[in-house]
Amino acid sequence: MSRVIVDISMSLDGYVTGPNAGLGNGLGDGGMPLHEWVHHGAAEDRAILDAAFERTGALVQGRNLFDVIDAPGGWSDETGDVTGPSGEANPPVFVVTRSAPAQTRLGDRFRFVTDGVANAVEQALEVADGKDVVVMGGGQICHEVLAAGLADVLLVHVANVVLGAGTRLFPAEPSESVHLELTESISTPAAQHLTYRVVKK
Repeated sequence: MSRVIVDISMSLDGYVTGPNAGLGNGLGDGGMPLHEWVHHGAAEDRAILDAAFERTGALVQGRNLFDVIDAPGGWSDETGDVTGPSGEANPPVFVVTRSAPAQTRLGDRFRFVTDGVANAVEQALEVADGKDVVVMGGGQICHEVLAAGLADVLLVHVANVVLGAGTRLFPAEPSESVHLELTESISTPAAQHLTYRVVKK
C-alpha cells in the first residue's frame, strides 16, 4: 500500500537551504553540507538512497525546486538524477505551481498541478502503483503536506551543519502541531537519518 513520505535534508537548526537559495544556488549560501551524505556519504548513506529509490512510485515537489533542477546545470543523466541506479527511468514528478511553464528542459517526466498540494498528492498516489509517494521539497511544500495531514511518514536527514538562516522546514509562525513517533534512527558520519510515523489525529 502506498505511503506519503516527506523526505528532506535539514541542518541541525532546522533549515533546508541556506540564505539566498535560487537558480544556480539551489541549497543557498553555505548549504552544500546538507547533501554531503548524498554525494560523499558512506555505504550506509548510499543504501538509504538506493532503498528510497526502489520504493518510490511518484514524487511531489514545489515550483521553486523545479526551477532549480530544470535549469541548465540541474538534473541530468550525468548527475544520476534522471535515471536510477540501474539506468531505469525515474518516477514521475508532480510539481505544485500556480501556472505550468511553456517548456521544460527535462521533458514530460514532470506534471504540473495548479490546484493545490492535496491534488498533487492525490494524482501521485493514482500512478504510484502501490509504491510510495515521496514529497521532496522545497521546505514550504513539505510543511504544507505535514500540516494538512497528508503525510504518513517524515524522513529527515539531519546534516552536520548549523546554517543560522535560510529556508526553514518548520516556519517560525505558529501552526497546528504534528505528532510523530520515531520508528528508526540511523547514524552515519555524514548525517542522522530519522524516520517518524506521523500520528493521525
